[in-house]
Amino acid sequence: MSAPILYLESVTVSFDGFKALNELSLSVDDGELRCVIGPNGAGKTTMMDVITGKTRPDAGRVSFGQSMDLTKLPEDRIVQAGIGRKFQRPTVFETLTVFENMELAVKSDRRPRATLRATLDSGQVDQIDSVLRRVNLREAHRRVAGSLSHGQKQWLEIGMLLAQEPKLILLDEPVAGMTDAETDQTAELCLALEGQHSLVVVEHDMAFVEKIARRVTVLHEGSVLTEGSLAKVRADERVISVYLGR
Repeated sequence: MSAPILYLESVTVSFDGFKALNELSLSVDDGELRCVIGPNGAGKTTMMDVITGKTRPDAGRVSFGQSMDLTKLPEDRIVQAGIGRKFQRPTVFETLTVFENMELAVKSDRRPRATLRATLDSGQVDQIDSVLRRVNLREAHRRVAGSLSHGQKQWLEIGMLLAQEPKLILLDEPVAGMTDAETDQTAELCLALEGQHSLVVVEHDMAFVEKIARRVTVLHEGSVLTEGSLAKVRADERVISVYLGR
């Protein structure tokens, strides 16, 4: 088993007395694909907010790699450290082409003067081409992003994350609003990324989870209810009661 790349220890977050996270502890191994499920209000989004620095916990520690405490870092430093997040709704530059979106995202010197004068070298062009092929958008590279289908916009945003070469990718409901065919292709993409990146996928679509699940964590009331294989999770009476139903 690989060493953990992400470790949350006794993380608590309260909003006006409500504990969105209640001493949450979990770890994700380097190169692992982890699915996180649970009912609305279980703490899934808050967990991702804490990992990315958007929300500061009241207590607990969030470790990335061997020694980095994410609770001490601003959001931009967390991105630079190698954590990328895709929100449920795609946030691409709709008036730009697919390629231009990728050009803005590709890993490079982001100081203002360098950005203004930057031109892509052949290696970066090849990198963009490789990522676009991976996310099924190579043939659409000249299209304006606003003309893409919802699923294609989701892929473009994932591609923009990949261009930044993150070590850990957080995907928030990546197949929401997708067609069945797009959902299948997204499952293939997630499985292809496994091992090359660590992925945490928060999703309600259990048919999609079934396609990609290796290890599943179930959150309930801000804590881990149970985790393990999908078969183990589905058979757990507590999970059936609070989330899956019969």
